Amino acid sequence: MIATDRIYRQWDDEIVPRLVEYVRIPAKSPHFDPSWAEHGHIDRVVALAEGFARAQPIPGLVVEVIRLAGRTPLLYFEVPANGTPKGTVLIYGHLDKQPEMVGWRPDGGPWTPLIDDGKLYGRGGADDGYAIFAALSALGALHAQGVRHARCVGLIETCEESGSPDLPAYLEALAPRIGHVDLVVGLDSGCGDYERLWMTTSLRGLAAGTLKVEVLTEGVHSGHASGIVPSSFRIARRLIERLEDATTGRILPAAFHADIPEERLAQARETAAILGDVVIREYPFAGDTQPMASDGAEALLNRSWRPALSTIGADGLPAITDAGNVLRPSTSLKLSLRLPPPIDGEAATQAMKALFEADAPYRANVTFHPEQGATGWNAPPTAPWLAHALDRASQAIYGQPSAAIGEGGTIPFMAMLGKRFPQAQFLITGVLGPHSNAHGPNEFLHIDYAKKLTACVAEVIAAHAAHLWE
Repeated sequence: MIATDRIYRQWDDEIVPRLVEYVRIPAKSPHFDPSWAEHGHIDRVVALAEGFARAQPIPGLVVEVIRLAGRTPLLYFEVPANGTPKGTVLIYGHLDKQPEMVGWRPDGGPWTPLIDDGKLYGRGGADDGYAIFAALSALGALHAQGVRHARCVGLIETCEESGSPDLPAYLEALAPRIGHVDLVVGLDSGCGDYERLWMTTSLRGLAAGTLKVEVLTEGVHSGHASGIVPSSFRIARRLIERLEDATTGRILPAAFHADIPEERLAQARETAAILGDVVIREYPFAGDTQPMASDGAEALLNRSWRPALSTIGADGLPAITDAGNVLRPSTSLKLSLRLPPPIDGEAATQAMKALFEADAPYRANVTFHPEQGATGWNAPPTAPWLAHALDRASQAIYGQPSAAIGEGGTIPFMAMLGKRFPQAQFLITGVLGPHSNAHGPNEFLHIDYAKKLTACVAEVIAAHAAHLWE
């Protein structure tokens, strides 16, 4: 077993202070800060992480900031094998952040780090600034104890929150240096609770775009026009009902559904038994609002393997204080459709476009502009050595068996890595547990959980080497 003292001490003495500094830097992803290069915040977080990496006493450690023309920078590191003649572990993380959002507690903020009750509040600490620090801490612990491990390479990108558009170019450019990978460790996911090691088994895809309905060239008094000019909002409602059953929320076209594998059904039942009503009560329901599913396993499957639609933005609707009695000329709704892991995201956006634009009610001017199509990811069957290693690490560090969970979000880099390394085993994990609120206000990093997760990663990398020596 890996001694945890070194890892925990390094977290207290070095990593937490660096993460406090990291939180202060508004390194928003390029999608949210198109002038990121001029502002320099992404370069600042890369320099912060690079400084930590170069200071690690790991023999043979290579650290390099790579800059492809016109792209965000990528921090690459490489640690040679220690006693293992074959195999490569790829470790992934990112340093860019989501935007501020509103609703932060008054004594903190997105760029104002606050440590309270063992949690570091602030944007990016949990998603995903901690990753490079945890990865090198784990490898440093293995070296300090003389534990065998395979060659390890790290990819720390800076545009993940924008959908990782630059990652494929870096994977291609670095392919000769990375070589054959047989284990991928991704540190940008979630955990069902803070009591055990969690492995992410799947991620949903995404089809997003803007539906616009135009009925007039300018607004007209509603008393004069209503009853003659159709409401653009009503037409938009009718169009959305082609996609979604308004009563149940079920997505109607079969093209957006996929069969759920038996293994994932069984894992959902097991995870629901572990988490109990936390599966549902972790959400801040208003008043007496009821969930769409009361059974824990069904709730987990709803959020990980079934399609679901959200309307995430609107144009053409004035603020209530500014609303007059006007029949508005148009309504635009930004739609986000989460997709089952196997469904092709780009094909789904085109299917939405065809669905909405065909036979427009009242022959209104209807357009759907696809903005994002991302395919999800489903993990390959877990090899026996990895399943054993996960349980052994979780029992040793947390005192509980490991567990598996499908995530409802979309992380495009996973599909990219899955396609690039089809023969690899995957440990996708992370620190985003209940109430950690990634992307929202009061995001926090559970420090104790992150320490233990670092130790678990070290255990799994050591188990990978032991497997190669069998």
